[in-house]
Amino acid sequence: MEDNKIIELYLQRQETAIEETAKKYQKYCHSIAYNILFDKNDADEVVNDTYLGAWNSIPPHKPTILSTFLGKITRRISIKKWDEKTAQKRGGGEIPLVLGELSECIPDLNSVEKELENKYLSELINNFLLTLPKTERKIFICRYWYLDSILSISNQFGFSESKIKSMLYRTRKKMKIFLEKEGVFDEI
Repeated sequence: MEDNKIIELYLQRQETAIEETAKKYQKYCHSIAYNILFDKNDADEVVNDTYLGAWNSIPPHKPTILSTFLGKITRRISIKKWDEKTAQKRGGGEIPLVLGELSECIPDLNSVEKELENKYLSELINNFLLTLPKTERKIFICRYWYLDSILSISNQFGFSESKIKSMLYRTRKKMKIFLEKEGVFDEI
């Protein structure tokens, strides 16, 4: 079923919207959740919570791109679940690695006090991503949005792991320079 028809089912409050969402996006959402949590049962639970989140959000929201909308919900719920699980035991997963890699080129968001500043930083990063070649942008997004492992990205794009690491390193350096030119580091 096409996304606009699925969204219309949500807007009409028809429970078949969840069934159709599951048919089309279960693997996609599960992949996002699993890449963050590394636990099949937790990922399954997050996917179900994603459907509930979509049900509760549509309406009032009417997403233009359903996959992105579901991906954001899945990612948010997964990170929250990861935070809860690791509050008692730290370690594991890609999140610590990803955050460590990005810490060199993005300021600590805890030091940026206002939501407006966070939004501005997000817009700057999006603008930076638009300057990248398509493959480089996709690899960056796979790593830092979907939290895919280096091995997974390597397999997906057909490059060696060392090439992926090198590309990500160079892209992070470019992003840091871009953000410095925009004055982001001067503001903190």
